[in-house]
Amino acid sequence: MDSLIKLWESTGLANFELGQVIMMLVGITLLYLAIARNFEPLLLLPMGFGAILTNIPLAGFTEAGGLLHYIYEVGIHSGVFPLIIFMGVGAMTDFGALIANPKTLLLGAAAQFGIFATLFGAIALNAVPGIEFTLKDASAIAIIGGADGPTAIFLASKLAPELLGAIAVAAYSYMALVPIIQPPIMRALTTEKERKIEMAQLRPVTKIEKVIFPLGVLMMTIFFLPSATPLVGMFCLGNLMRESGVVDRLSSTSQNELINITTIFLGLGVGSKLSAEAFLNVETLGILALGAVAFSIGTASGVLVAKLMNKLSKEQINPLIGAAGVSAVPMAARVANKVGLEANPHNFLLMHAMGPNVGGVLGSAVAAGILLALVGG
Repeated sequence: MDSLIKLWESTGLANFELGQVIMMLVGITLLYLAIARNFEPLLLLPMGFGAILTNIPLAGFTEAGGLLHYIYEVGIHSGVFPLIIFMGVGAMTDFGALIANPKTLLLGAAAQFGIFATLFGAIALNAVPGIEFTLKDASAIAIIGGADGPTAIFLASKLAPELLGAIAVAAYSYMALVPIIQPPIMRALTTEKERKIEMAQLRPVTKIEKVIFPLGVLMMTIFFLPSATPLVGMFCLGNLMRESGVVDRLSSTSQNELINITTIFLGLGVGSKLSAEAFLNVETLGILALGAVAFSIGTASGVLVAKLMNKLSKEQINPLIGAAGVSAVPMAARVANKVGLEANPHNFLLMHAMGPNVGGVLGSAVAAGILLALVGG
């Protein structure tokens, strides 16, 4: 009889708690979004599976000695995985559109306004019972507005590791929902006449310009914002490998095998933070709400600044490309192009939108560096 009792007590059924069941359902929901809806599947699938593993009773995945414990400590707590991802993204990025039209860098910067607006919103939420966000917590939450998953994970691991799971889920969820969230905001803030604007073809960009650009960006970051150099530096390294043309094997590895392997472990590591005690609280709801606000403000501010630039510029600028200032590459640029085509079948904005889109990647990294410099100490 005692043996049967011990056997029963060693089963998962005897040890499940309600919170663990709920978080397993959250993990299954992430798997559904990845597989059935194709929402950011490269990360949501391992993240959802990691959430299931984390909440298995008695398995010890996240305890010292467990696989997910070491994946998190080695790759995420140290900040290594997001930096490797940034190098791979840099190797996949073509800065040609931004170099050809440098003014669009302002749109990438304008879209980061949502980050700093949400910083104050997070502090204001402390008035809600059960929510106690420190300045570091608020800074980590605010970066969701940049729509850059690796940057959000990097900053959260440095400033608010206990909120990392909720921040990562919010960041990647809103990135996946770009085609749903952005178009209504874009249409509400622009007229049909503005959406029909056709922009002049971009000039050709030389190889030497593309080689010098990442080096110039890195030097500017070193001089004025050293705290952003981990993200910007790895991004520029990846881009230089791509544009130099002399290390195709390294560039290919960064774009494919290395970033794919890292993405698997990054997703599992983030999933290890989706435990019931860390996720099921009122602060998580606050983070999800603030993430939506941050993303919406970022989209709106990019569009509004693009409208202003169109008024002041000699050349016409379609305000829709301002929405691509969030760093969801290349999805935000594709959305801007799609909304433009709906208004004017001859209006191809994809390359124009890629300028603020890749500018937004740099903008979110700079914003993370500013927050890290201000509150990281």
